[in-house]
Amino acid sequence: MSEVKSDIQIAREAKMKPIKDILAKINVPDESAAFSPMGRHIAKINLKFLDDLKNEKQSKLILVTAITPTPAGEGKTTTSVGLNDGLNKIGKKSIVCLREPSLGPSFGLKGGAAGGGYAQVVPMEQINLHFTGDFHAITSAHNLLSALIDNHIYWGNKLNIDVRRVLWRRVMDMNDRSLRSIIVDLGGVANGYPRQDSFDITVASELMAIFCLATDLKDLENRIANITIGYTRDKKPIHAKDLNAQGPMTVLLKDALRPNVTQTLENNPALIHGGPFANIAHGCNSVIATKAGLKLADYVVTEAGFGADLGAEKFLNIKCRKSGIKPDCVVIVATIRALKMHGGLSKDELKKEDVKALKKGLVNLERHINNTRKFGLPVTIAVNHFVTDTDKEMKILLDFCKTLGVKAAKCTHWSDGGEGTVELANNVVSICNESQDTFEFLYEDKLPLFKKIEKIALEIYHASEVVADTKIRQQLKDFEEKGYGKLPVCIAKTQYSFSTDPSLKGAPTGHVLPVREVRLSSGAEFIVVVCGEIMTMPGLPKVPAADSIKLNKNGDIEGLF
Repeated sequence: MSEVKSDIQIAREAKMKPIKDILAKINVPDESAAFSPMGRHIAKINLKFLDDLKNEKQSKLILVTAITPTPAGEGKTTTSVGLNDGLNKIGKKSIVCLREPSLGPSFGLKGGAAGGGYAQVVPMEQINLHFTGDFHAITSAHNLLSALIDNHIYWGNKLNIDVRRVLWRRVMDMNDRSLRSIIVDLGGVANGYPRQDSFDITVASELMAIFCLATDLKDLENRIANITIGYTRDKKPIHAKDLNAQGPMTVLLKDALRPNVTQTLENNPALIHGGPFANIAHGCNSVIATKAGLKLADYVVTEAGFGADLGAEKFLNIKCRKSGIKPDCVVIVATIRALKMHGGLSKDELKKEDVKALKKGLVNLERHINNTRKFGLPVTIAVNHFVTDTDKEMKILLDFCKTLGVKAAKCTHWSDGGEGTVELANNVVSICNESQDTFEFLYEDKLPLFKKIEKIALEIYHASEVVADTKIRQQLKDFEEKGYGKLPVCIAKTQYSFSTDPSLKGAPTGHVLPVREVRLSSGAEFIVVVCGEIMTMPGLPKVPAADSIKLNKNGDIEGLF
């Protein structure tokens, strides 16, 4: 029996091509006006070059999402990369647009996030560790605003900022529960006025959301200027522009805003840019990268984080609403392993055939299919194959999809690369060629904010009601009175269930959505609705992935998948 290679072994054996050759495949010329190399295998495309491109293509956008995540794994990024390779294999000019991995999960729960097996983006180690420094730039720009706030208060507080009502938290790109609630400015008069503060993870920062929704540098600067950083004692809002923060913050983000280009193992182009989480933010790569892909290729494969109830809902209701783009096809990734977990099995019981558990768990897939159709979008299913899947189980799943009128394809991209997604690629092309413009948002802009929350809770999560105390309802009314009533809502909740209880698998109904907190993101232009026990600064697990990440005697990284 041949050795099963790890993701990092496969990535190291990749025969990567110079980045100029990858860019040539999508007609980006080898000249300084078009891109800037960041080493031999990574580049940043210049914004001026993208601006000058005429968007005459009728490019097709494919959104990859998934069933509700489980510890068994679904492989959404792996499938996105595999589908991109599959489309190129059948002769289509395709680009995959992905988010950048955060150091938090890389060293916390799951390790790297660049795909897996023979469906990866490379160089895998650089992508997972610092990459081109975009996240560091976002972290620095975010914390510059924090420093300017405290500095303004220290030097007389001309704006009369109420230190009890400073909204702008600090951030870092790491999981650290000890920073969820802190006291700053201790140490006497020379250090300022003590106040309570907290940290979020960088990927939950409003600045990350702004970065991923901005259309150009000017839009970025304008959005930063409109960030609400706090209030005066008489509750008048104070914005970043009142501190003249938008200029220096934009300077720190100037180069980061240029999309990053790498390649798949099969030397097909990949744009990897931005990375808000989907359970605590809107979970999509940058608008700039997606629109760049649509200008440069005929097909663009992009993903939205976690299950369709989170990432896809936010992609469609927030990203599409803000950018004017819309998918031509939605791919829902499912695995037999995960569906059996939704049917009641534990992770240790997944290696054996269990038709009963699979059939019980199919309700989760059906819920996601029906939810996606509410947006007027055509759906196809990618069944990410594992070696423990039996032919009988696979037939049950494929037949089930057929009864719902949905094309489904068994995908073996983890072991076979693009060849393993040819059937899926052909399904996608067929759907894109036949699709009509029937896309619609789940709710209208004019709907009151609380009604928008209810719309998502009742129609997507199948909750019975939304519970929010008087204070939160009043906050929402205040947002509306200040002119923010037309903004979309971004619900932060657990990714492991349609409910806020991660132990409720399958397709629960009749549960309650408890709203714990609402936050105004006036720069990103949405309202964050924090529900249940979700944290915007995650903690490390009992045994973090960092425990097994190290350098070996040859100086190579081990443990990063």
